[in-house]
Amino acid sequence: MKHGKKYNESAKLVDRATLYDPADALALAVKTASAKFDETVEVHIRLGVDSRHADQQVRGAVVLPNGTGRNVRVAVFAKGPEADAAAAAGAEVVGAEDLVARIQGEGFMDFDVCIAAPNMMGLVGRLGKVLGPRGLMPSPKAGTVTPDVAKAVTEAKAGKIEYRLDKTNIIHCPIGKVSFGAEKLQENFDTLLDAIIKAKPAAAKGQYIRSCVLATTMGPGVRVNYNKIGVAE
Repeated sequence: MKHGKKYNESAKLVDRATLYDPADALALAVKTASAKFDETVEVHIRLGVDSRHADQQVRGAVVLPNGTGRNVRVAVFAKGPEADAAAAAGAEVVGAEDLVARIQGEGFMDFDVCIAAPNMMGLVGRLGKVLGPRGLMPSPKAGTVTPDVAKAVTEAKAGKIEYRLDKTNIIHCPIGKVSFGAEKLQENFDTLLDAIIKAKPAAAKGQYIRSCVLATTMGPGVRVNYNKIGVAE
């Protein structure tokens, strides 16, 4: 794969054979950001589990202490007082049958997080084929199916992110923007890693975290020494 001049210059700063301590890896990731926009810093964690087995799934959500740096647009499926509370908490879109119709009929997808009151899931279930592939289907595990929709909206706005395994047993998550600086990114990184460690399935055997890589939107990957974050076994 061909890369541009800026990427190649940034890549020279990274020793691909080195496992960097988390603080050094974050500082280096910030240093390699060369785009004209405020790049997102992402972490990619490969776990020693098999996502094909239900008892080895790793999924959950966590509120990052310094947020994600992005403006999160929230859609809520609710009626009555719950709908009013969601709107008051800052949800951009609130609805029930009307919102389902917009998504099905108009292809409306102008939101980043989808939250639903429990009594709405029979309705929201119709949208599984649309929301599921985009990772937007509300889930109790992620805290996006809840009777307290207002709290869920507030948390989403404050920087709550969902983590889940992909088919290759890797978790991909944003932990903030380059402009946050290494210290705030470290706090977010530690919070996410702590949540993932606590979510370790009982059925998982051997080494839980196999690799951890940090990268900015346009930058090269920086390998993290996971022995220094208390996760090696």
